[in-house]
Amino acid sequence: MPRTDEAEFWFNAVYSAVQEIPRGKVTSYGHIAALLGEPKRPRQVGVCLKHLPREGSGNFFHGGNVPWQRVVNSKGMISHRGPGSAERQAEALREEGVEVTSDSMGEFYVDFSRFGWFPAELPSEAAEDEADDGSEDEGAQ
Repeated sequence: MPRTDEAEFWFNAVYSAVQEIPRGKVTSYGHIAALLGEPKRPRQVGVCLKHLPREGSGNFFHGGNVPWQRVVNSKGMISHRGPGSAERQAEALREEGVEVTSDSMGEFYVDFSRFGWFPAELPSEAAEDEADDGSEDEGAQ
C-alpha cells in the first residue's frame, strides 16, 4: 500500500535525521522525534526504522545508508523487533566501537553517558542557521 505524502515526508525526515548520528554514538527514538519537532512520536520513529528498506532495494534511503542500529529506547536498551534482531543490532554497534552490555535477562544496553548523542538540534539545521546568520550579516554591511 503506498504511503500518503505526509507519511512519506515523515519517513524521509526520520531517515535523514538518523543519518546524522555519528559513528560510535547512539540516541533514542524519542530524541529523534523531538529533533523533528514531534516529541510525542517516538513509536513512529521506531515504525520507520522497522520498515527501512534493505540495501539494494533501489530506495534512496535503505539499510546501507541509514544507521538504524544507532537508535535505541529511552532506557538505552535495544528493542526487540523479531528473532535475533537485538543481537544483530548489538553486534552492529560493537563493530562501531560502542560497548553493549547485557543483563541477566539477556537484554542489551548502551550507556548513554558514554555513547549518547543528544544535541539540541540536528547538525544540518545548526549549519543552516549559521548560514542564514552569515547571509544576514553580509546584507547589513
